[in-house]
Amino acid sequence: MRSLPLPLALTARLSPVAVLAAAGWALSSGPLAAPQAAEHKPADEKTGTQSASAPSTSTVSKTYSAAPAPCESVAKKTVESLVPGAKTSGKEIPSTDSTLRRTCSWNALKGYNYRWLDVSFEVMESDEAAEKAYKGRTEEKSGGGAVPGLGDTAYSIVNLTTEDKQETREGQVFVRASNALVVITYNGSDFESKKAPSTDTINKGAIKAAKEAVAALEGGKG
Repeated sequence: MRSLPLPLALTARLSPVAVLAAAGWALSSGPLAAPQAAEHKPADEKTGTQSASAPSTSTVSKTYSAAPAPCESVAKKTVESLVPGAKTSGKEIPSTDSTLRRTCSWNALKGYNYRWLDVSFEVMESDEAAEKAYKGRTEEKSGGGAVPGLGDTAYSIVNLTTEDKQETREGQVFVRASNALVVITYNGSDFESKKAPSTDTINKGAIKAAKEAVAALEGGKG
């Protein structure tokens, strides 16, 4: 079989490392040291000084403190179905903080059919921060719809692009589960017909991967 050149849009997706690595998270931690009480002061004055200057010990309760292993978050059978010909082990993308942000990719060209799947986890400092990030992401992706029964809230969207007469259809699913985000990207092309898989095929595939990824997050896998 003769080899076929990938369209420019797909070729660009084959090097996502620089983009993903730049999106790492950093958290600062460490309690403040309580100031020492001054010597030779009356007991009542000392107590008052400590109460006024002691730092708060309250912390925000987080449901998730680390991202699960993304390449283990989707079943092998699912990978074989969504990305025929891909290595089921996947490839984890380097991150500046692999505790809080982790992404795995699978892609393959089988015959004339090309498929790509990304599964990404992002753990944030609070439910409010995750909700804000979720709203920001989904507001940028108009034209999609809610996915009921997935996480605390979920949204899916499918878009078709054409470059050099080659169609590519891409679906994305965004899920917020407490203080974590799960983001699925799934796309495909047929290089023989120049057509893309149907909207239903891409959307259902992305949602299936999202359900398994959320179950892995909630089950504490990885």
